Amino acid sequence: MVRIIDRRFDSKKKSTVNRQRFMRRFKGQIRRAVSDAIEGRSIRDLDSGEQISIPAKDLSEPSFHQGREGVWEQVFSGNDRFAEGDAIDRPLSGEGGGGSKASKDGEGEDDFVFALSREEFLDIFFEDLALPNLVRTQLAKITEFKSRRAGFTSDGVPTNINVVRSLRGALGRRMALGGPLAARVREINAELEELEQDEIANAERIKALKEERANLRVRMEAIPFIDQFDLRYNNRVKEPQPVTQAVMFCLMDVSGSMDEHKKSTAKRFFMLLYLFLKRNYEHIEVVFVRHHTIAKEVDENDFFYSRESGGTVVSSALHMMTDIIRERYSPSQWNIYGAQASDGDNWDNDSPLCYKILDEELLALVRYFAYIEITAGEPQNLWRQYEALSERHPNFAMQRIESLEDIYPVFRELFKKEPA
Repeated sequence: MVRIIDRRFDSKKKSTVNRQRFMRRFKGQIRRAVSDAIEGRSIRDLDSGEQISIPAKDLSEPSFHQGREGVWEQVFSGNDRFAEGDAIDRPLSGEGGGGSKASKDGEGEDDFVFALSREEFLDIFFEDLALPNLVRTQLAKITEFKSRRAGFTSDGVPTNINVVRSLRGALGRRMALGGPLAARVREINAELEELEQDEIANAERIKALKEERANLRVRMEAIPFIDQFDLRYNNRVKEPQPVTQAVMFCLMDVSGSMDEHKKSTAKRFFMLLYLFLKRNYEHIEVVFVRHHTIAKEVDENDFFYSRESGGTVVSSALHMMTDIIRERYSPSQWNIYGAQASDGDNWDNDSPLCYKILDEELLALVRYFAYIEITAGEPQNLWRQYEALSERHPNFAMQRIESLEDIYPVFRELFKKEPA
């Protein structure tokens, strides 16, 4: 069997079958490269394609050729060591005349660079995931247009012709044009019946009426069954249709107990959530709320990199999120998602207040709220308070992260597909 391998440069809409076969073959390497891609990006920069590299050794394919057998002599140009007739060691069978391509480490071949489109990047990264209880809300931030029936028009293409409406118009036209002629024919027929009682005396009149009747019938038959004027086409107009949009709240503890490693872990989780929501909503706004003893709405740079210290009052962030929702993001117009990252440390008298805010106010406003506790130790008091919420509210989920390796499994657990 002969197998032809397409080695053309990768380009748009070329060799789609080979591209898909390649992605299936190296799916493991591609998925690892995609997971590493988020490290150098900000949250909003993740929604793009990616250049990934695959080691050349993974792309190697069997190659068969005949070795140079027999006795042969050859002196290459530029040789300064041997002259014709000198005895030199013959290379082993199959090893002569070849060589590997240079690479940055001096041996082997360079890695193969493969370009993933935005859709392929997201499909691979979020494979087998789906938003729980996804309900697309009617919004109007980004406008799309939808075709709608809007009566009939006299101009159009044959595929849009309305047969019933066209025939109805043709019938009305024939009745309007032929009606007076048919009425005159009926009058002539009635008069002829009277005149034919004495055909000899009324011969000239009868002849004239018959000629008139014949002309009228010719005119009636000349009326076309259907005319271009009768054609009617289905008319369609484009109406702006609101599309889906969402707001993503990122809440993070920046007290003294949250070191840089924990903040970095939280950042990666927020990146995953943003990418995941981007697959389901056309427009996403991100609100960053950081807190220690007090909460503050900040931009992304301050959210991840500003230094703070002090105690922890988590309820301040929940209060601020509730106020922002009521002021700027109506639940009837926005799909609201919340993600809270903390090490679980909180003042003991504040944790019951957090439970109350979520139970009585916040969870009724959001589509989904995820809490991640970043700690390698025992669950903290905030975790113990939140455990009761997950039992009462299906749109609340919580998981613990101990290291960077736990981010993706935890994310998959939070947003796994629900059974059919």
